[in-house]
This record gives sequence, C-alpha cells and structure tokens, in this order.
Amino acid sequence: MVLAGLVGFAYPRCARLLAAKQFLSTLSAAKPSTELAKPAEEELSIPSAGGPIRARLYRPSKGGARRGVVVGHGVHYQGIDERRLMPFARALAQSGLVVLTPELSDLADYRLTTSSVTRISASVSYLAARRDLIESGRVGLLGFSFAGGLSLVAAAEPALRDKLEYVVSVGGHHSVDRVFRFLLTSRVETPSGTVKFKAHDYGLAVVMYGYLDEFLTEPELTPARNAIRAWLHEDRAGARARAASLSGEGARLFRLLEEQKLVELSPKLSAIVSAHRAELSALSPAGKLSRIHAPVYLLHGSLDSVIPASEAEFAGLELGGHAHEVLVTPLIEHVEVNGAAGLGQKLSLLSFMAHLF
Repeated sequence: MVLAGLVGFAYPRCARLLAAKQFLSTLSAAKPSTELAKPAEEELSIPSAGGPIRARLYRPSKGGARRGVVVGHGVHYQGIDERRLMPFARALAQSGLVVLTPELSDLADYRLTTSSVTRISASVSYLAARRDLIESGRVGLLGFSFAGGLSLVAAAEPALRDKLEYVVSVGGHHSVDRVFRFLLTSRVETPSGTVKFKAHDYGLAVVMYGYLDEFLTEPELTPARNAIRAWLHEDRAGARARAASLSGEGARLFRLLEEQKLVELSPKLSAIVSAHRAELSALSPAGKLSRIHAPVYLLHGSLDSVIPASEAEFAGLELGGHAHEVLVTPLIEHVEVNGAAGLGQKLSLLSFMAHLF
C-alpha cells in the first residue's frame, strides 16, 4: 500500500518531466520531428473591451479536453508570427497542451501600454472558458520579455483570480522604470547594490522610439517614426530610404540609431522616463504580486542585457512565502534557450519547464 501510494504521488511529476524533456528536445531539434503528430492550428478573433484580438490556437492532433496555456509574445514586429514563437507554441502543443497566442499589437509596435494587459487578460478568460478544449476551467499564462512582466500585472487583476493555474515570466520585468534606467546607464540595480553591465543597444532604441513624440513634432515626427520603425523591423535599406528626407533633429536621431550612439540621448531620456514614472508603475508588477493567487515561476537568463536578471530576483523577494520559483540560468540569453551549461543547470531548466505540463 505504501509503495502504491508513492508511485501514485511520483507518477504525475515523472510524467511532467517526460513531457518537458520531449518539449525541450522538440524545440532544440534542427529539424521538426517526424515522430510526433503535427498539431492542429486555427486562426481566431477574440472579443475584448478594446476590440477584437487576432490570435492563433495550437492543439494536439488528438481531440479531448487538456491543460492549456496562453503565451504572450515579446517586443517584436512579427507578433504571433515571430519565427521563434511559432515553433515554441507548436512544440508545446506536440507535448500535449492547448496553446493560445494572442496578438499584442502595441508590443508588436514596440510600445508598452495597458492595452497589452487588457489583451492578455481577455485571452486568458477566453481560453479558460473553452471547456471543449480545457479540462479544468483554469489555464497557464506565460509571457516573454516585457510580456512576462505584463502577464504578472494581468494575473494580479481580480478578473483572473479563478482562471489561472500558474503564471510564468521568461526574461520579464519587475519594474519598467528600473529596467529603463539600466538601458540608459548600463548600471544594474540589484537587491544587493548597483553594478556595471553593458546594456543592449536594441533596448535603448525601443525606449527612444516609445518616446519619439517627446523629441519631435509634426510634420517631422511621422517620417522619423516610419524610418526608425523600419530599422527596428530589420529593414535597413528601407529605413535609410525613409530617413533620406529627414532633416534637423529627426536626421540626428536616425544617425545616432544607425551609428549605435543612442547613449548620447540618455540625459534627455532619463528626464522623460522620470516624468512618466506613474505611467510606468502601472505597467510594472512591482507592488502587485500579493494579489496573484496562482503559483508564479520566474525564468531569466543570467547575462540578459535587455532586462537584467536582477528583475527576477526583485520579484522573488516580493513574492516571499507565496508559491513561486526563481531560476536564473546561463542556458537562457534574453528569451532564447541558447547558452552552454553543465548537467546540473540543464536538469534545473528541465525541472522548471515541467511546471507547464
């Protein structure tokens, strides 16, 4: 009887570890597996207070209600069509989950707004209500990069109290204000003090783009925004063509972007960020984590140069005795599994990912 009880206790955990191993193997494979059934995919339009949300649903080829997860993409112009997100969602579905990826249109335009929080919340409510697909009426929520922090903000809202099984933030923020200060100064504020660490130029470009209207007015603002947006979309030739018509401050901003000298804007950007501190607080999970009723899992790359790993540490300290786990690992860069590490670190990542299954 004791042995049967131990087996009954251990089996769910073993099954989750096996599912996580299969998921990570599928995700890291050079070519898609031919042994696993291709998941079904469906384009959806989810109703919300802010208007319809374009979304994509991935589910295992065999029907029946299962566990589900909503996955929020990071700051990238391709949104739910992003080249890393789609294989990730397919691998989750091949491992047995129903996966919903909503388009967070403001994040796809490199802007942090409460609209993304609204879209995340509406997407969780939608998937949790799909009892033809979801077995328990609760789903997981996973967000990458700034969507990780915004997912924590959404999870703290009363509307999601009984709809979440867990929340995962991968490379997410605890305080947008603190992350922006890092991007502007290359100084990381940690729970034990401040250290120097080179911030990624990409993050600084995103901050500048988000506050472009603080630098320019029409008619210069729109062509400058179009040129910088093209640059962020990795269309260098198109960006330079659009920038050819710029003059004055618009031309200077584009030149600094092209020459990776945006750090020269740090004094003015620092003043702008300070003026928007209340707005940034609303986009930060800092001070809100006690309102989350589901377990929280924080995964962060130890050398993340966009959102530093100390953000996961700050969030873990705030969570205190709440059910949570923090894993800072060299196996993660910003939101990609791309590092080299020892067996112990790989097993830690495997154990962490098992929470999804």
